[in-house]
Amino acid sequence: MSKKIVKPSTYLTEVKTLSDRIVKAQQPIRILDAIKWDDIIKQDFFKGNCQTPPVVTIEYYQNRPLGFDPVDKKNEFYQIERDLVRKLGQLNPLSVIMRRICREYQDVVRMLESRGTPTFSNISQELYGSSQDVFHVGDPTIATLGSMMEATLSQLLQLDFLVEEPKTINAKDAVAILNEKIQSMFPGDGLRAMISDGIIADAAAGTDYVKLRADALFNMRDLRVLEVHEIWVHLGTTLNGLAQPYCTFLGKGPPSATVTQEGLAVLMEILTFSSTPNRLMNLINRVRAITLTEEGANFMDIFTFFRDKGLDEEESYTLSSRVFRGSSPDGLPFTKDLTYIKGSVEKP
Repeated sequence: MSKKIVKPSTYLTEVKTLSDRIVKAQQPIRILDAIKWDDIIKQDFFKGNCQTPPVVTIEYYQNRPLGFDPVDKKNEFYQIERDLVRKLGQLNPLSVIMRRICREYQDVVRMLESRGTPTFSNISQELYGSSQDVFHVGDPTIATLGSMMEATLSQLLQLDFLVEEPKTINAKDAVAILNEKIQSMFPGDGLRAMISDGIIADAAAGTDYVKLRADALFNMRDLRVLEVHEIWVHLGTTLNGLAQPYCTFLGKGPPSATVTQEGLAVLMEILTFSSTPNRLMNLINRVRAITLTEEGANFMDIFTFFRDKGLDEEESYTLSSRVFRGSSPDGLPFTKDLTYIKGSVEKP
């Protein structure tokens, strides 16, 4: 017996049409690509023996096109927002969610327009949070929570049996191992691990891939963390969203979803005993770096902070540039790295 095909209702058709418009409108927006510092900035910093701050100005960002017209893009999201009210209504739950997403992407465009200025960080705080945020009245700030966790982790790191194994697995071999994990977990879904030269972190997830930095080295514990964090959570939840036939916007998480995504990923690392005190301490150090920057520290202060934590110059530069990307070396921070700790505490 042939399966009866049910034609979607007018309502569902409208939902899908409007949802597809959001997905299409956000496609050219690449936040991390728009704010990253290129290799020349890094090379010049090391040529100066790491003694003078990188030269990153408003003009630097102005010479890096966004790939779309900001005015047109903001208007596009505004028009979708208005059509949501006209077609689905002001109080319809899906209309409320999609209009919030439209407003959020308008904020993203405004943030990218403001690269190199204090406004960039102000909008970053609206999207990702600030180290001085609290969850409830009287609660400790995110910065304070980080300090509390740091005290416990510092004691754990003194235990001899928690010393991490050397990182001897190159990116090519790591990709092969992760692709085996992907095929085991999500066979036939078109997901893959790949090597990339264009990322700051050791690894990053996209819609259907995990990218590893070409010069990064890993150990098996690192790869277990990537399996849980990037594959199970980031790729897995994306697949789940893409399976939605009408609310297609669920396959493309807006920036505010980063708190949930990264928090869930860190929580899963902990629940599966995949994470390590060193890994968690690295996340805490990022929170501390953002806290210091919000309090007035500049790039050289943060670079010194990471060096004092025992990191080499290369890693210290990488982590410091994460804090100041999109901003200037003496400006306010890009606060996305708060989401790992903020989300892991908030979401449970």
